[in-house]
Amino acid sequence: MDTIEIKNLTKDYGNKRGIFDINLTIKKGEMLGFVGTNGSGKTTTIRSLMGFIKPTSGHCFINGKECWKNASENAKNIGYVPGEIAFPDLKTGNEFLKNQAEFLHLKSGDYANEMTKKLQLDTSANLKRMSKGMKQKTALVAALMGNPDIILLDEPTTGLDPLMRVAFMNLIEEEHHKGKTILMSSHMFEEVQESCDRVALISDGHIIDIVSMNDIKNRPCKDYKIEFLNKEDFKKFMELGFNAARVQKKYNQVTVNIKNDEINVLFKELKGLKVKFISEIPYTLKRHFDEVLKVENN
Repeated sequence: MDTIEIKNLTKDYGNKRGIFDINLTIKKGEMLGFVGTNGSGKTTTIRSLMGFIKPTSGHCFINGKECWKNASENAKNIGYVPGEIAFPDLKTGNEFLKNQAEFLHLKSGDYANEMTKKLQLDTSANLKRMSKGMKQKTALVAALMGNPDIILLDEPTTGLDPLMRVAFMNLIEEEHHKGKTILMSSHMFEEVQESCDRVALISDGHIIDIVSMNDIKNRPCKDYKIEFLNKEDFKKFMELGFNAARVQKKYNQVTVNIKNDEINVLFKELKGLKVKFISEIPYTLKRHFDEVLKVENN
């Protein structure tokens, strides 16, 4: 049984706002990235999983239990970091985390202390006066301190500086390696590309594509950009019949698409030509989704 299952989920706010006929499954121990622009439907989907929003139609399930009907019971197994953080009326981060530990019936605060050190979080700070980044870190500690099996993260690194973003993502990846099931929304392709098993793209409330990062990283073909020192060798190469994805005659440059098992053939043909440089053009998650959206919009 999938840990998270979303079936034909729709929440229609009117004027084409909301999410529409969402279908998505996340297996136990899988980390799935959820990308899209602001307003695309990421938060509505996650809040539906938390049982905060009643669907217009369709259903979503956590461990086989319907989310709207079993929100309180499901929450016991979920660590949740919302996109908009609103803390209770407590003075300091320490008080909030202590209150959270009591709610979760934790006997030890060792793991929470370990996380605060890794995140360089000052929990003695005034809860209401914390910066956006400090609030994000405090919310993450609160979400993970109970060792939940499922983690839902809504744009969790927004407001963090680059170094803290790395520390934050390292913590999330540690949880992933422990076998936790994680759904993380983001508008940063690089973030999910480096950490997730699969990534779903949502646009205007619709799931446009779901891709395995293994497929992105291990494509059967690669693109190489080649520039020649002179026009003669550039012309000779162009006559060899390689699949040219892009040609820039002005600079004696060509980008060729080559199957992995034919790369040796390419380099063999280049031996007799004067090459200024050759470089592989990485196939990124962003490029993949840009291509998907281009087809979708045509």
